[in-house]
Amino acid sequence: MRARDLGIQLGMLPPGRLNAITDVAGVRVGHRTLIRDDAVRTGVTIIHPHESEPGSEPVFAGTHTLNGNGEATGLEWIREAGLLGTPIALTNTHSVGAVHHALVGASVRRKAGPAWALPVVAETWDGYLNDIDAQHVSEEDVLAALAACEAGPVAEGNVGGGTGMKAFGFKAGIGTSSRVVGDEHGGYTVGALAQANHGIRERLIIDGVPVGREIPRTLIPGPDRSPAGGGSVIVVLATDAPLLPHQCRRLAQRATIGVARTGGGGENDSGDIFLAFAVGNRGLTAEDEGESAHHALTMLDDDHITELFWAAIEATEEAIVNSLIAAETMTGNGNTFHALPADRLLEILARYGRGPAGQV
Repeated sequence: MRARDLGIQLGMLPPGRLNAITDVAGVRVGHRTLIRDDAVRTGVTIIHPHESEPGSEPVFAGTHTLNGNGEATGLEWIREAGLLGTPIALTNTHSVGAVHHALVGASVRRKAGPAWALPVVAETWDGYLNDIDAQHVSEEDVLAALAACEAGPVAEGNVGGGTGMKAFGFKAGIGTSSRVVGDEHGGYTVGALAQANHGIRERLIIDGVPVGREIPRTLIPGPDRSPAGGGSVIVVLATDAPLLPHQCRRLAQRATIGVARTGGGGENDSGDIFLAFAVGNRGLTAEDEGESAHHALTMLDDDHITELFWAAIEATEEAIVNSLIAAETMTGNGNTFHALPADRLLEILARYGRGPAGQV
């Protein structure tokens, strides 16, 4: 189930065909989900920015950090050069090293000569439901997620890096969405994928409605341990618009507003890290001697970028909501996080004049 399956339509811009980050042509997503015994609830999700061989061609990118109590490797080179040259991996906090090691190894094996790789690996903490200290994610799991990358619909909820995650005291995980801007602004697509593991129950907002206050922990438990605002959210934005690196950074900043629209605030103990990449300029590598020292680039005029900002805001908001609606109740490591109940959600939205029952 997703928000739109329930008749919940967030924002004003239309979604793409799949309402997913893979609506941006060439973008592929793969998951590896690990659920074993009583305390293994984790995994890895990989986003590959285009259809070419991983690591073979960089694209322009930018990054923004709302609050830095988290980790995402490889961002310094993106800040310096404005280039993303590897797939993006999402996993749990204590598996960043293992995933990074596996992606570097995969890059080296694909090259015939000397190679270097600075993979982007971002994390959120799944230690409520997963025995995170046991570091269950292996190189084999990373390679499986990489091999599983494909275009098309993206699995959401309790999958991949989001397997053991929670948000706002409910079970959450991976969510995705997309928006398409009007032809007068280029007709471009912006897709978002979020790994949601943040927020406190009382602040959850869906379509402007204080859902978290309407479903308190006395009604549906959510073991929010101290610190109450701990947790993190990672948002990856993709677009087919011809953005330059500084424009990608500006797009990444707008994920902040999408997070805020659902009740996230970048609390002190939260790692809220956002990355945006643009595939509207290709062929940014020149590895053969004798090739031109120049690249012919196209740039979206800033007079049209505001619509992309709104696309990023709305896609981020709906990706987080989808991560909640798609997730199912999960028990692990001695804890239980309950799913957000769809029937109760629709009843609350209707009382506030939102959702399918509130639409005119």
